[in-house]
Amino acid sequence: MSHPDIRICFVGDSFVNGTGDPDCLGWTGRVCAVAAGGSDRAVSQARDLTYYNLGVRRETTADISRRWQSEVACRLPKGCDGRVAFSFGVNDTTAEENKTRIALSDSIRNADAILSVAQRHYNVLMVGPLPIADAEQNRRTSELSDRFASLCNALKIPYLNVFTPLSHSEQWMQQVQARDGAHPGAAGYAELADLVQGWDAWLRWFDH
Repeated sequence: MSHPDIRICFVGDSFVNGTGDPDCLGWTGRVCAVAAGGSDRAVSQARDLTYYNLGVRRETTADISRRWQSEVACRLPKGCDGRVAFSFGVNDTTAEENKTRIALSDSIRNADAILSVAQRHYNVLMVGPLPIADAEQNRRTSELSDRFASLCNALKIPYLNVFTPLSHSEQWMQQVQARDGAHPGAAGYAELADLVQGWDAWLRWFDH
């Protein structure tokens, strides 16, 4: 029995890229290993699944808005079961020269433009921005995560708030602090992958 040609593009920043993970899997590699049939936690049979990691370090919503369509289009041709998972926002809230790299209102505007177009062509999910070892930036990121949640609710796009559980995770915060102040190691990414794997919206992608 042949399996559907499922192809998933993960679009975002260094956390999508998996920066800091010595296993070079990040959370995207881990969730796709399970979804492809590497574990019986999410699926009961193997699948024909291809995943593309389109995470770029330091990119903001403005950067992603300029590139995502062309990068996704060539990887999700007509005829495949094409899906896109977005995750971004932390770089927007980074302070440089006494201001954030992207103003909050512009972050929401950029995200709206990205997601509104994406959902017209693909099945779309969004994973929210992540906490780092900077309390002031985390306050800004928490607000951005809440605004992203409201936007996705209005667009009827499933949204996973990972900021709240990970900001209270001793393991995540210790790993971030022990490394570069932003990115965890393998255990942190595994914890993030567990949150995604337990998400109803992610599991529904593989119900059939």
